[in-house]
Amino acid sequence: MTETNRPSAPRSGQGNRTPGTPPTLTRRGMVLGGAATVAAAAVALGTPSVASAAPSGAASAATTHRPGHPVPSRSRSRDLAYDYLDLRMDEYGAGSAPRLPRSYSGGYFATLPTEFVSSFAYDDALMVLAWLARRRRGDVQRATALGDALLALQAADPIGDGRTRASYQPDTFPVADPPRPIDIGSPAAYTGNQSWVGLAFCRLFAVTRQRRFLDGALRLGTWIETNARDDARRPAGYTGGRNADDQPITYKSTEHNIDVTGFFTQLAQLTGDRTWARRAALAESFVRAMQDPTDGHLWTGTDPDGTTINRTPIPEDVQTWAYLATLDRRYSSSVTWVLDRLTAHDGPYTGPSFSDADTSKVWFEGSGHLALALEARGARGDRARATSILDSVQLAQRTEPNGDGRGIVSASSDGLDTGFGDLYYASLHTGATAWYLLAVTRTNPFRL
Repeated sequence: MTETNRPSAPRSGQGNRTPGTPPTLTRRGMVLGGAATVAAAAVALGTPSVASAAPSGAASAATTHRPGHPVPSRSRSRDLAYDYLDLRMDEYGAGSAPRLPRSYSGGYFATLPTEFVSSFAYDDALMVLAWLARRRRGDVQRATALGDALLALQAADPIGDGRTRASYQPDTFPVADPPRPIDIGSPAAYTGNQSWVGLAFCRLFAVTRQRRFLDGALRLGTWIETNARDDARRPAGYTGGRNADDQPITYKSTEHNIDVTGFFTQLAQLTGDRTWARRAALAESFVRAMQDPTDGHLWTGTDPDGTTINRTPIPEDVQTWAYLATLDRRYSSSVTWVLDRLTAHDGPYTGPSFSDADTSKVWFEGSGHLALALEARGARGDRARATSILDSVQLAQRTEPNGDGRGIVSASSDGLDTGFGDLYYASLHTGATAWYLLAVTRTNPFRL
C-alpha cells in the first residue's frame, strides 16, 4: 500500500501523523492524501514525571456514563489501554521478534473494500515511549522488539543514508527472513518523523543500555542536520525533510522544530556532546520566532519560501508541545490559548480539537497532549482541568461505538477536519492510545 505525498500547498507541521481521508484503493489498501497525511543521562533513568501526583479518578461533568458501562479506576483504564497496544503489537508476531503494529483499526477503516494496515513510524515511536513509561517486563520486551524493527528498517532503507520513512506495511515484515525489500507505505522522510523515532531510540538506550539504539538515534540526528538545517533563510531552523520523490521540503514547520529541540537535547544529554545542544538551540529559536506576541499562540510554520509565516489554520499540537519540549514559561500562554480557542464539545465528550478550522469534534490524541501539558505547567486549576480531559478520554474508551473497551479512537466522531485537507475518524488508533498513556503516567516524551 502506498500513501500519497504532501501536496504543494503544505501544512507546515503535521508531517508525522496520518488521519484517514477518502481513499484511493491500491493493491492492498488505500492511499491517504492531504497535507497532514504525509503528516515527534548516561545512567538508568526513572520515568520522567511532570507532576507530583497522578490525576484522580474522581467523576467530573465529562464522566457521565451510559447504563451497562461501569466506570473503571484510572489505573484499570490505563491497564486496558496497555492491553490494546499489546494486542496491536502481537498481531503479526510475538515475544522478542521484531515486528510492526498497524496504526488504525475498526470504524471507517473496517468499511474499506481492502483492509488498511499501515504502520506509521510516529505512532510506533509513541508506543515505544508508552511501554517504557510503565516498564513492566513485557512492556520493555515489546518496546525493544518494536525498536529493533525500526532499526532494521533504517538499516535496510534503499537510499541507506540513515533515514526512516513515514509508514511501512506490517503484514510483510520482517525484511530479512526470508530476504525481501522493505515494504514502504509512505516514502517521505519528514524531519518530525526522524525526531520521534529518535526520541524512542534515546529512551530505549536510557532504559536498556543497548548501544545499538543510541547509534540509530545518532544516524537520525545526523540525517536531520545534513538534510534539513537552514541557516540561510530567516528565521533559521530546520526544514521539513525530503518528500516522497526524495526532493527537499523547503518549508519550516514549528512542530518539526519542536521535535528536533527535544530530540537533539536528549542526544546532548546521552552523548555529552554539546554540539547537539547548540543544534537544539537553533531549532528552539525557530519555535520562539513563531510565537505571536499578542496572545502567545504559535503559528504553524513558514511557507515553502522558508520565511513567510503560515497563519491558517492554527493547530493544537504546537501549542502544547512547545511547552512540553522546553518547560519554558513563555509557552504557558500557548497552552491557555488551546483551552480558550480549541475546546470542542461533541455529545458527552470534551477536549481539544485538531485546529481552529473545526472545533466540533474532539481529537483524542490532542487530549493527551493537553492533559500532560497542564500537569507539567501546574498553574491554579490545571490539575483539575487535566483530570477532566482524561475523564473524557476514559469515557470514550468505554463508550465509543467503534471502540473495544481498551484502545482510544482518534476522533470523537467521523469527519474531524484538520484544516489542512484531511479528516480524522472515530477509529481505534495506537497513537491516540499511547498519548493517553503518556498523560496518565505523566511521562513527558520530550524530556529525559
